[in-house]
Amino acid sequence: MGILENIALGIETAFTVDALLFCFIGVSVGTFIGALPGIGPLVSVSVVLPLTFGLDPTVALIMLAGIFYGAQYGGSITSILLNLPGTASTAVTALDGYPMTKAGRPGLALFINAVASFIGGSLAILLMMGFAPTLSRIALSFHSTEYFAVMVLGLIAASTLSGGSTLKSLVMVTFGLILGLAGMDLNSGAMRYTFGIMELTDGVSLIAVAMGLFGVAEIINKMSVPAVPGATDRVRHIPLRSMLPSRKELSALWAPILRGSAIGGLIGALPGAGPSIASFMAYACEKRVSATPERFGKGAVEGVAAPEAANNASVQSAFIPTLSLGIPGDVVMAVLLGAMMMHGVVPGPQFIPNEPAMFWGLIVSFWIGNVMLLILNLPLIGIWTRIVAIPSRVLMPTIMFFICMGSYSIANNVFDVYVTLIFGVIGYLFMVFRFPPAPVLLGFILGPLMEENLRRSLVVARGDPLVFLDRPISLALLSISALLILVPLIKSIRNILAGSRRSA
Repeated sequence: MGILENIALGIETAFTVDALLFCFIGVSVGTFIGALPGIGPLVSVSVVLPLTFGLDPTVALIMLAGIFYGAQYGGSITSILLNLPGTASTAVTALDGYPMTKAGRPGLALFINAVASFIGGSLAILLMMGFAPTLSRIALSFHSTEYFAVMVLGLIAASTLSGGSTLKSLVMVTFGLILGLAGMDLNSGAMRYTFGIMELTDGVSLIAVAMGLFGVAEIINKMSVPAVPGATDRVRHIPLRSMLPSRKELSALWAPILRGSAIGGLIGALPGAGPSIASFMAYACEKRVSATPERFGKGAVEGVAAPEAANNASVQSAFIPTLSLGIPGDVVMAVLLGAMMMHGVVPGPQFIPNEPAMFWGLIVSFWIGNVMLLILNLPLIGIWTRIVAIPSRVLMPTIMFFICMGSYSIANNVFDVYVTLIFGVIGYLFMVFRFPPAPVLLGFILGPLMEENLRRSLVVARGDPLVFLDRPISLALLSISALLILVPLIKSIRNILAGSRRSA
C-alpha cells in the first residue's frame, strides 16, 4: 500500500470512539503523573499497564503511548513554574524556564513549552513514518546472529550512554539478564532457578518487577524525604493573554525548535540515548550557536524551546527501533514492548507488514494526542499546579494502593504483590547506593530474546562461536558494542594514571 492508503488506514483505526477516549485518558494521566516531581512516565506506564489487559491491543498501546509523551509535557510544567522537574529530561527546561517565571513571564514559558513540544513531536512522527517501515524491511534479512548483536548493542548502549558509572550499569544489566533466566527453559521444558516456587514456573512477572523497581521504590524515596513547605505558593493565576509572545520572540523561536527537533529525532532513535541526552544536547547546541550565550540560564526563550522540542521528538522517535526491530530505545520503551508481548503482539521486522492497522493507527494517534495536549493543557495549567500541592502523605499511599491492586490483578495472586514489594525495597537500595535500576529492566526483557537467538545461532553453527563474526552486520554491531565498553574503560585508566603521576 502507498503512504496515503496507510494514513487512511491509520485514521480509520485511530478515530474510533475507544481509541479517541483512551488516547485522551492516556495523555491526561501522563500529564498529571508527569507533573509530580520525580515520578515520571516509567512509573505511570508501569502502574496503568495491568488496567489494559481487557482492552483491544491497539487501544491499549495508544493509551500507554499517550501516557509516555503526556508525562514529558507534564514534567515541564512544574520545571517552569516551581523549579521541580517532573522527569530527568525536563530538568534542562528549568534552567531558563524558572528564571522566566521569577521574572513574571511564566505564561510565555508555558506557551513556548507547548508549541515546541507539539512541533518537535510532529516532526518526529514524520521521521517515524519514513524510517520505521524502511528499517523494518531491511531487518527482514536479519538472521539470529544479527538479532543477537543488535540486542547486545542496545543493552551496552543503554549502560554506557545513559550517564553515571558504566560499571554499575553493566552490573545492573547482568542482574536483569540473570533475573530473566528464571522459569521454564524454552527448548527443554526444564525448570531452572525457581527454587521450588511454583509461581516462578512462568518466570518473574514483568509488571511486578517494573512497578516494584520504579513505583514502590520512588514512593519509599519520596516518603523518606521531608516535603518543602510553601513550594507551590509561588504559583499564581496565569492569564492566557500573558502566554502570547511578541513578534520578535516568535521569530527567534523557529530555528531553536527545528534544531532541537532534529537532534531529538536522531538521538531518540538510538538505543540507550533517550530524551534526557537529547534535551541536554539541544540546550548545549543552542548555547554554542547563540551570539549572546550569557543570556542562557537567565530566561532565554531559546533555552526553553530547543530542549522541549528535543525532549518530545526523542520520545516519538524512540518508537522506531522498538516497533521495527523489537529493540527498545530506553526503559519505558522496554515496558511498552513487554506490554505488546502480553497482548499477543510481537514487535520486530514482521510487525509493520503483519499489523499495519496497529502501526499506522498508532502513528495517527500520536498526532491526535499531541493536538489534545496542545488544546488541553494551556487552559488547565492552574489545575495541574494545584494537583502538585496535594500532600505526599495523601498522594503516595494512594499510588501505593493502586500499585498493589495492579500487581494482584496480573494473575489474581498475592505472590505478585509480594514480588512487587520485594523489588520496591531492592529498587530503593539501588537508589541509596546509586545503582541505576533502568538497565535491570532492559536486561530482564531482552535477556530471554538474546538467549533464544544465541542458542539458535550456535545450533545452526554446530557450536562454533565464530558464527557471530562471519556475517558483516553482526561483526559491525558487536565491534561497536566493544568500543562502547572499551572507550570509557580506557578513559578511566588514563585518569587513574594521570592522578598517580600528579601525586608522585
